[in-house]
Amino acid sequence: MAKLIVLRGNSGSGKTTISKALQKKFGRNTMLIAQDVIRMQMLNAKDIEALPLIIDLIKYGKQNSEITILEGILDSEFYRPLFEVIVEEYGVNVFAFYYDLPFEETLLRHNTKPNKADFGEEDMKRWWKEKDYINIIPERIITKEESLSDTVDMIYSLVLEESINENSVC
Repeated sequence: MAKLIVLRGNSGSGKTTISKALQKKFGRNTMLIAQDVIRMQMLNAKDIEALPLIIDLIKYGKQNSEITILEGILDSEFYRPLFEVIVEEYGVNVFAFYYDLPFEETLLRHNTKPNKADFGEEDMKRWWKEKDYINIIPERIITKEESLSDTVDMIYSLVLEESINENSVC
């Protein structure tokens, strides 16, 4: 059964780093959908123009990948149609996580990134949304206290455990 991992949060949270580590850990047949790559690199477009492609890729992932990882800021209000499709397509096979970090922590993390010069504090303040929970999909909260390796291991274990439970014979 296809599984979907959703990693959301404000800019500088660590979503891209975690999603790449998870893709590597899960291995072959793990599809990674990065909102920024689609919106800025593939389409050079605004969110509204990227939404249909992200929805199509979510559906493609369900049909063609064991694990699909979706990562991005993914504003809860704007991307609600996407989250409705996710519920319809994946049902209970969604593992959603939200980075609930203080703004100052996202700035610290941003300053360690290779693209730190592409945008700065003012941009991040403009994009900032406090506690932007989806509400139609249960999200586990990731805090600043959780390390990269602990977060990757926790998500991997949850998804793997669910896969084992599905294959168990009663």
